[in-house]
Amino acid sequence: MIAALALMAPLAHAADDTAVAIAMVDKGVAFLQKNGKEALIKEVNAKNPEFVRPDTYLTVRALDGTQLAHPTNPKLVGKNAVVLPDADGKLFRKEIIDRAAKEGKGWVDYRYNNPQTGVIEKKSTYFMKSGDVILEAGIYKGK
Repeated sequence: MIAALALMAPLAHAADDTAVAIAMVDKGVAFLQKNGKEALIKEVNAKNPEFVRPDTYLTVRALDGTQLAHPTNPKLVGKNAVVLPDADGKLFRKEIIDRAAKEGKGWVDYRYNNPQTGVIEKKSTYFMKSGDVILEAGIYKGK
């Protein structure tokens, strides 16, 4: 019984993480609808604690791929990195943009450097298109 519970614990943790990412994007969309795009961009870039947590953070991307807001890597703001692949060569940013245009929201999996560990890890990003921007929040899943 204990072994079965131990096996279930990582799954429960992963579900919690996905809920956190979805909640972060939903919070961003609500803020965007109430206060506008420029206000959201300003708050995310200012590292407002509402949009930055230890386990995830909100980013804002234009539909053409230009990064409009990024609380943990301000060097990305104003840049379009759609052509830059992940560690395995996957154009994950392009996939996010394409799927946001077609589906509105969803998840994209890829491998990316985790700034907290300095290790390339599996990452899943939840995205949602709202107006002319895409809001994203990713979670790392370990190696």
